[in-house]
This record gives sequence, structure tokens and C-alpha cells, in this order.
Amino acid sequence: MSRKRPEDLRSHRWLGVNDLRAFGHRSRLRQFGYDADDWAGRPVIGIINTWSEINACHAHLRSRAGDVKRGVLQAGGFPIELPAMSLAEPFVKPSTMLYRNFLAMEAEELLRSHPLDGAVLLGGCDKTTPGLIMGAISMGIPAIYVPAGPMLRGNWRGQYLGSGSDVWKYWTEKRAGIITEEQWNEMESGIARSFGTCMVMGTAATMMAIADALGLTLPGASSIPAADSGHPRMCAAAGRRIVDMVWEELTPERILTPGAFDNAIKVHMAMGGSTNAIIHVIAMARRIGVALDMQRFDRLSREVPVLANVRPSGKYLMEDFFYAGGLRALMMELKDRLDLSCVTVTGKTVGENIAGAEVYLRDVIHSLAEPVYAEGATAVLTGNLAPRGCVMKPAAADQRFLKHRGPALAFEDYNHMAREIERDDLAATPDHVIVLKNAGPKGGPGMPEWGMLPIPKKLVQAG
Repeated sequence: MSRKRPEDLRSHRWLGVNDLRAFGHRSRLRQFGYDADDWAGRPVIGIINTWSEINACHAHLRSRAGDVKRGVLQAGGFPIELPAMSLAEPFVKPSTMLYRNFLAMEAEELLRSHPLDGAVLLGGCDKTTPGLIMGAISMGIPAIYVPAGPMLRGNWRGQYLGSGSDVWKYWTEKRAGIITEEQWNEMESGIARSFGTCMVMGTAATMMAIADALGLTLPGASSIPAADSGHPRMCAAAGRRIVDMVWEELTPERILTPGAFDNAIKVHMAMGGSTNAIIHVIAMARRIGVALDMQRFDRLSREVPVLANVRPSGKYLMEDFFYAGGLRALMMELKDRLDLSCVTVTGKTVGENIAGAEVYLRDVIHSLAEPVYAEGATAVLTGNLAPRGCVMKPAAADQRFLKHRGPALAFEDYNHMAREIERDDLAATPDHVIVLKNAGPKGGPGMPEWGMLPIPKKLVQAG
């Protein structure tokens, strides 16, 4: 493979020519205390950092950017850190989905408007992953994604807690009088014990795994807990690798093929991933020119069972998944159903990246012969309520209700539902189907994640 020459670097147009504008660029770099030896003939690497003081998922990315810089310098590059919008899922209202495309635009323009030859993308919280990747796709320079990683297991009185799933579980128990206000308050200090993303198989863990399966991260990077000492080592390795990717001209276009997207969807199904993945994966695919629709998810879901015994579809948490072998081990279980020839950011194929991976805890990562669920994580349904289709996660549902007929209990909007759901005289039975209207892109606005609707108080108290 031929390698790019220093004079062919994109940054050379800013820093390497002998004219008035380049003089201005170089003088401003010297203003920082740099010398020509710092940048001359070296790939300039933009580190897009979504750290902020309100985003606990990314609280460690300020220091992780330093690890990436260390790797870039070790490989002979020149790192420049650039801040980008930090979409803190727990805090942004009404929904971070309103801002995903803004982040994509910001990432693209940060890369386009500065003298950058390659990019390292630091993120992890829900919409951040697709936003950064979409921006990098549109820009087209070599890019590698560094996932923030999941937080450690929650813990309360010796019980492991999962963010999201256990919040709803114990909120319901509090409303029913099963646990006390004091016990509920104790959980606040135990359910999120470290920096990092939610440690259940929610949107964050799903999208980080999808980025990994697409070949945009170092192999298995998505599984490393944020607080694990392997995480800064992975960041430094990503910094070293992006420099080589620039010389090799290994761009997203060479990595994100139709086969790579099929691999990602199959991994999503085997992980029991979030239904939110559909809108993000389709958006990323369309950015690169790969045709993808909901029906492809539905078809592949029927071909790939759930192998990851991770909440909410299973028993364990992402920390356990890492100890069990992580994503490389799960992909090794799926090897006969994946396109192993797809190229990744390592310059090697998927098959080469997962070679030798093993499952260490079989109850956490199941085999194809003995899956957690026989079919995948996602089902696409159509009918008079959703003529163009809707999505559900059967692996996380009560299996009794996969075929159900009952009266509808419809609420006009979220505030209407929040007021009525606590009424003791609400006309609701265990057979009712709750319908929340005006919660989409227009009505929410921005598709707020209101899918976890509370059980009516009268039914909770009735057991």
C-alpha cells in the first residue's frame, strides 16, 4: 500500500507553504510556545472532545484526551484538542435527539475548517456516538472513535443496580409502598458509582458496540469500563493508530461498507441492543450512501439470537460483559454469520481482529446453540396505529404480552399522562394498553425517550 507524502497532507496547505497566510498560521502556533519541529511534516490530528461538567458519562474525557495526545505524539503526529457539544442525556430537555444533527454538523465543520489530517472522536453518551460519526463521515478524513465506556456496576445494600432498568423497578416499588423513601434516597448514591455511560444495554452501550462492530474503534474498545486502567491505554493506542491511518489514507468510506452495516446490525441483535439504534444506524448508513431500512433490521433479527445476558434483556451488566470477554468474544460466537472480510480502523479485517477471542463466563455470553433468546432484540410491527411501522424490543418484554388484546388507555401528551397515572380512580385494568400521543419528532418535540411508561398507581398498589 502506498503511503501519503508529507507534502500531500491536508494540513500542509495551512502550515507548509511559503506565503502570507501560512506565515500567519505558523506564527499563531508559535504563540502557544510550539516550534516548527512540532508540526512540520507531521499529520495534524484533531481530537474532538465532548467533555463537559454536566455530562457524567464523559467526565473522564478531559484526561482521556491527554492519553490520546500521548499516543499521537508517540507516533509522530501533532495533536490539537477541539471541544464539541456535550449531549448529557440525563439533563438535556426535552430530548438530546433534537441536537444529534447539530453535533454532526459541528463535528464536520470543526474537521473541515481547521488544518486537520485525521480525527479522534471522544464520546459515548447516547446520541453523541452517531452524531460524531455522522460528522466524520461527511468530512471524509481518517477518523477513529474512542468510546467513553460504561460506568461500574451500581450497588445498594449488596445488590447490583443497573441504571435505567432498576430506576424504574424501584420507583414502582416505592409507589407501591414496598420500599421506603429513605431506601429510595439511599439508591441515589449507589446507582451511578463512577464516570462512564449507563452500564445496561441501553442506547449508549448499544451505539458504542455498533461503532466497534462497524470497525470504527480499536477491537473491543466499546466493552472496556470507563474506570478500568485499560481505558487510558486504549486511548493512547487510538492516538498512535490514527497517525498511521492518515499515512495509509484509511478513511470512513473504505470501512463503512454494506457488509460492515450488516455486521453491526447482527451484533446489535446479539447484544439485545436498544431500539434507538435503528434511527441512528440508518442515519449513519445514509451519510455514507448505504441503503438501509427498518425491514432489514427485522429480517436480520430473525436470523440472529440474543447472546448477551445483559439487562434489560438479561441478568448482568456491562462490567460483567467485559469480564466475560467483551465484544470480541461475542463476535467470535457470531463469526459464521458475519462478513469477516470487512476492513477496520486497524487496517486489518474483522476476522483478524477477533481471532483468538474467548468467552470466559458462559452465563454472560451465550452460544448460538444455547442463546438467551432464540430471536434477536428488535421486532418491526405494522398496523393501523403505525402504518409505516414501529419498533419493539421483545427480548426485554414480558413474554406473556407478545400476543395481547385489550382496551386502550390513551393520553394526549406526557403532562396529561403524568397527571392522570397517579389517580386512584383511573379507569385502568391489567389488560389495558397505554398509548401516549404527541411524543414523536414533532409532538415531543424531538422524540423524547418516554417509552418506559409508568404502571398506573392503582395497579401498582394492587400488586
